[in-house]
Amino acid sequence: MTENPSGASAVLDSAHIGDIEGAFGTIRQGDVAPRSRASMRFKTLLAVIGPGLIVMVGDNDAGAFGTYTQAGQNYGTRMLWTLLLLVPVIYVNQEMVLRLGAVTGVGHARLILERYGKFWGAFSVIDLFLLNALTIVTEFIGISLGLSYLGLPKVPGVFAAALIVIASVSTGSFRRFERVSMVLVAGSLTLIPIYLAVHPPVGQVVHDLVVPGMPGGSQLSTVMLLIIAIVGTTVAPWQLFFQQSYLIDKRITPRFIAYERVDLWIGIVVVVVGAGAIMAFTSAAFAGTPGQGNFTDAAGVAQGLAAAAGHWAGILFAIALIDASIIGAAAVGLSTSYALGDVLGLHHSLHRRPSEAKGFYAVFAGLLVISAVIVVIPGSPLGLLTEGVQTLAGVLLPSATVFLLLLCNDRAVLGPWVNGRGKNIFSALIIAVLVMLSTILTASVLFPAITSAQIIAIFIAGTALTIIAGAYLAWVAHRHKGQPSAHPLEVAPDRATWRMPPVAMLSKPVMSAGTKTGLTVLRGYLVVASALVVIKVVQLALGS
Repeated sequence: MTENPSGASAVLDSAHIGDIEGAFGTIRQGDVAPRSRASMRFKTLLAVIGPGLIVMVGDNDAGAFGTYTQAGQNYGTRMLWTLLLLVPVIYVNQEMVLRLGAVTGVGHARLILERYGKFWGAFSVIDLFLLNALTIVTEFIGISLGLSYLGLPKVPGVFAAALIVIASVSTGSFRRFERVSMVLVAGSLTLIPIYLAVHPPVGQVVHDLVVPGMPGGSQLSTVMLLIIAIVGTTVAPWQLFFQQSYLIDKRITPRFIAYERVDLWIGIVVVVVGAGAIMAFTSAAFAGTPGQGNFTDAAGVAQGLAAAAGHWAGILFAIALIDASIIGAAAVGLSTSYALGDVLGLHHSLHRRPSEAKGFYAVFAGLLVISAVIVVIPGSPLGLLTEGVQTLAGVLLPSATVFLLLLCNDRAVLGPWVNGRGKNIFSALIIAVLVMLSTILTASVLFPAITSAQIIAIFIAGTALTIIAGAYLAWVAHRHKGQPSAHPLEVAPDRATWRMPPVAMLSKPVMSAGTKTGLTVLRGYLVVASALVVIKVVQLALGS
């Protein structure tokens, strides 16, 4: 069976078609040989591994280091359980973009533009660009803190880091970039000797990981905002755009989706273990000291680790922070370049040399250089920029997850790979929770005096609206039960070879009244929230 009725490809950049050239192996284009032996399956996994692992380790970036160390220093290990609860959320979100990338060959931003119009396509790219630019600034803040602790000069060190990242991306070889990324992934393992040196109590760590609880004597509003920060650092919009585009650039096809799911699970394990280790050793290092409950920044954490386990523990932490910030800057910057390349029709592939994809590499280099300059300028409002990252993430995340779910139910796009009912129900619940957390996060930044009672009221109202919306959707589904699909497949296709036809050949999605109403409400929320964010930023900048 052909991949689609016309046999034409939807892939936008011809460099996205060819052999899979991974860091640890190659799979020839058109390889359909069965993997009957375990050794063959392992070699295939080695060649495929990368997108899931890099996006997850990149998620443990400078912002994550700050959030996890704050949780450990201020509240001990009592917040560890949030990491375990986030595992299914991470997997469901990233598995959906995994399927979208492998089946369509088209990036996330372009799919939104083509299927839901210019407004949503432009919004997704513009908001992603602004959010990613601010996020890269926070990565260089992390690099500067690590350099300062190591006693290295800040200005040349920050620019050297930017040039290293730009050089690693601009070699014109996908394989070389992925190998550099794998070295950085291995660098994250420096957290293990720190954990062993500090040796947190294992029993307490395991208990707090599996038994939810709240820190005693703490205000609910303060703890809730930290939980939201943990969610925000673990489920970020850039991850959706990056993994889908990077997977396309690696030339992954539906035949290898099962291997990519394993790759994703490996990445999830690494990121959760790393985050848990950071919380645990920070908690143990500051327990019973004046610094307990008085978080400052990552440099202060390095000093606390040095006092608890020796100077080399602080050095390893600073190195791990720099390593995490570098891989985070590379992944976030690439997600922006990929998205703009998708929407503007530019060549956008790491397989191409800079001379063949000038716009793609120029956007990436420009973002990193400007971010580095902002960090080294004396008096730059770094605190304001960091706050802006949190706020914009809160505004963007609901729209990103909503369109992810819509695309994964678009039969013209995913054919036999569309979501099943169970995944839709779970994804809808995730979106409802993320919308509530987004609302609380945005409100807390705009209105710092928000109380515990107001946070609880938001949750109650959100839960009620979720129940009402769920009941309405169930009623609609019951009314349409047995009716033919809006995009029926004429024959049962071979899932391993089915690919989306070129987007111009697709019929426009038929949206129900409920979907149209939901998108209208979402648009209103985004307009109001964005206006409030602008007002708040202006107030902070003016010192009022």
